[in-house]
Amino acid sequence: MSLPLDAVYQEVILKHYRSAARRGDMDAPDAVVTMRNPTCGDDIVLQLKMSGERIEDVRFKGQGCAISQASASMMSNLIAGKTFAEAEPLLARFREMIHGDAEAARDKTLGELRALSGVSRLPRRVKCAMLPWDALEEARKQVDAAE
Repeated sequence: MSLPLDAVYQEVILKHYRSAARRGDMDAPDAVVTMRNPTCGDDIVLQLKMSGERIEDVRFKGQGCAISQASASMMSNLIAGKTFAEAEPLLARFREMIHGDAEAARDKTLGELRALSGVSRLPRRVKCAMLPWDALEEARKQVDAAE
């Protein structure tokens, strides 16, 4: 059974893909992570500016499918202003949702990211949706190592 494309590519996903929030460069980031999905060629450069333990600003740039770029845009909006300790439960919940957990897909703490819940039915796209989150995990390692 195939999943209708409109179930995956909801308007909110296309909105973030076309007009991504927080796309661009930042001056003097505290962490810069470049990641590539070798399966499809999507790439992302995630930049974080820290203020103490808080993620003061998030920027990203990259190329790829609507799912990877929308995921980066929505994630950036969600984690800006949070600490890593506050962002980690969101990462865990997003991972659960993107791997098919129906309860996680209803979790309102994920905000607009819940629009990506249909990706769980497209195993080849799961890595696309996870790409910015994987970059966030690497960014945390950079920040922790610099302390």
